[in-house]
Amino acid sequence: MKLKYICAVLILTASLTFPLENLFSQDTVGMAEWVQIIEKIGNNGSVNWSAGYIEAVGIGAPPDRAMGKPQARPMALRAAEQVAKRNLLEITKGVRIDSTTVIRDYTVESDVINSQVEGFIKGALIVKQDYMSDGTVEVTVRMPLLGNFSQAIMPRILEKKTGNTPPVKAPAVPPAKTPPAKPSAPAAVYTGLVVDARGIQTRPAMAPKILDENGQEVYGSMSVDREFAVQQGMSGYARDLTAAQNNARVTNNPLTVKAVKTQGTGRSDIVISNADAAALKAAAENVTFMKKCRVMIVLD
Repeated sequence: MKLKYICAVLILTASLTFPLENLFSQDTVGMAEWVQIIEKIGNNGSVNWSAGYIEAVGIGAPPDRAMGKPQARPMALRAAEQVAKRNLLEITKGVRIDSTTVIRDYTVESDVINSQVEGFIKGALIVKQDYMSDGTVEVTVRMPLLGNFSQAIMPRILEKKTGNTPPVKAPAVPPAKTPPAKPSAPAAVYTGLVVDARGIQTRPAMAPKILDENGQEVYGSMSVDREFAVQQGMSGYARDLTAAQNNARVTNNPLTVKAVKTQGTGRSDIVISNADAAALKAAAENVTFMKKCRVMIVLD
């Protein structure tokens, strides 16, 4: 498998990170959208992590008996569409959910999710078709990554909320007498979070986590409102820092932090400094924008 990354403003292609990630290279086309492309013999496709859709390409040819006849082109088109949707299914099952899980893991665990995913693939739309001189047809099909598809996947992500063991409370201890604290400056209130994760080989995922240096979750499935996560994803992705800071998702006053490193085999969990984590947690209003998934992550 050969993978390469292409970030594009107007390009209408997209892909995924498969569980076995081998060779990565980067080719810059634009500055706004972050697109991940896979090139594999017989299966070309992509995932646009900025615009939120998956695409795949298929090539079909008419049967020999139909060559030169009026029905040749429609038959080639149907064959190409079937191949494209078969490729789309393979690509979709490899889309990374978090640092340890891909969608294939969910479809193996649950027949319901597997059926839902296959149903979405059947409903994928043809967005491009090219007729070749030899009678073959190349078709590109597209399926949204957000909305109904995310509605099927997101509950499995968010159910981890109820799976966490509540912390054990220590016995109550009478508080010690302390002198009155001096009034402190009010905590800064932000409208969103921009994480500059360039230079550390960060990979995109449907449910990334942001951790502090102690491994405590600052942002993740525990922080978001399900409806926002389904409709717009848990984070946006961009290649350019300025474009991310000006993205409507984080509105007019985002906190910008620099990632320290990634964590997990899929490299989609991001670690920020304890100081930046403290600044984010300092104002209760900041919790509100995290619930609304107002987070942008900048990748190479």
